[in-house]
Amino acid sequence: MPTTPATATNSSSNGAAQAIMLELVDEDGNTIGTAEKLSVHQAPGQLHRAFSVFLFDEAGRLLIQRRALGKYHSPGVWSNTCCGHPYPGEAPFAAAARRTHEELGLSPSLLAEAGTVRYNHPDPASGLVEQEYNHLFVGMAQAPVRPDPAEVGETAFVTPAELASRHEKAVFSAWFMTVLDAARPAIRELTGASAGW
Repeated sequence: MPTTPATATNSSSNGAAQAIMLELVDEDGNTIGTAEKLSVHQAPGQLHRAFSVFLFDEAGRLLIQRRALGKYHSPGVWSNTCCGHPYPGEAPFAAAARRTHEELGLSPSLLAEAGTVRYNHPDPASGLVEQEYNHLFVGMAQAPVRPDPAEVGETAFVTPAELASRHEKAVFSAWFMTVLDAARPAIRELTGASAGW
């Protein structure tokens, strides 16, 4: 299975580039086929499988990232710790752990499922559409963050109050509040009531 960034093409054994394929799903999250990544995101969008990761430090602060400016979709905006798409046939949990390591150079601890959420968020800047059946995961970041600059422009650990203040001043991904709100019960269970999530 390729481990190149999800925004790049993969090389096959004969040197030819292969398109990145995503799983198309029905409203219940059942796989119904595959399609090429960029075509899936072109308006009106096709419902596909995705994941979102929320990692916290020992103080209960959320690790957020500003997406690299070179990303084709939502470049330069802040978002949750990590998000992406499983390869066809790849378990969402495995994909979440893989991409967190590829993007941020760390392997999450205590990574746990936190439910699913379905949404349709157009990105006005690019015209692309996130029509996703999203698997949510929460866990701990207990190692130094070593971001891949091709994927991540900047990272920060934030409290709920710091996130609210930053959210008023900076641009966040269209899906960020949807996935954060859906993951809150699991986040509270992981971080405890004193963290304020």
